[in-house]
Amino acid sequence: MTTGRYLFLGMIAGLIAGVLAFGVGRVWGEPPVEAAIAIEEAGSAEPAAHDHTAMATEAPAPAPEAEAAGHSHDEEAGFSRATQAGIGLLTGMAVFGAGLGGLFALAFALVQGRFSQLGAQATAAIMALIGYVAVVLVPFLKYPANPPAVGHGETIGMRTQLYFTMIVLSLIATAISVAVARGGADRWRAAIHGGLVYLALMVLAGFVLPSINEVPADFPGDLLWQFRSVSLVIAAVLWGAIGLIFGLLVSRAQAVAAPGLHRPA
Repeated sequence: MTTGRYLFLGMIAGLIAGVLAFGVGRVWGEPPVEAAIAIEEAGSAEPAAHDHTAMATEAPAPAPEAEAAGHSHDEEAGFSRATQAGIGLLTGMAVFGAGLGGLFALAFALVQGRFSQLGAQATAAIMALIGYVAVVLVPFLKYPANPPAVGHGETIGMRTQLYFTMIVLSLIATAISVAVARGGADRWRAAIHGGLVYLALMVLAGFVLPSINEVPADFPGDLLWQFRSVSLVIAAVLWGAIGLIFGLLVSRAQAVAAPGLHRPA
């Protein structure tokens, strides 16, 4: 299969995954966002710029953060809250999913047959798991997503830069750990060594990068926990669906193309 074919299948998988993630965000992500917005509007917590950091790539937890990001611009942009939480969020998630699926497909085209001899479905599933951990989970542990009414406007730029820095460092550490794992003769021992290298590098990065805690003292802890946990679930649905759907599409495409490879010249 050509790289262009992989890219096409990846974008299809990402589009479907984005719609699925939208559904999860719409059902489970909307209530904590609405509750946080109510707190912000009531003045129970200090009005603040919303935290966009955990939404890159996706991010992560695209649905709740995307909704929160648009709330402070309702009047300026001319979009109602219902539009933002409905068609606006669906469009954003679909486009984001398609883009992430395309990048996933390009990485798959590089990995397949070079770094692994596994089948397409197994390779895609492992890549999705690694991507979720490296791009979402580990950066989230240092800089978790924040709902409306959490975060100060004057630090939004710094928080965004730190979050993206954490993602870049995580990806670099992932590449180093994969190189270490491939260099060992014993597959399982090498995999453990690679994991330990990644863990050590990210612990070091966590200590070096500054911590940020701008959660108001009177902000409900259960609401914050609900928002952040749903953010992780939405990101897991996005990455997991991309891995599973893309692997299935590639496997079927390879099965269709396989008979032609064995035809007599």
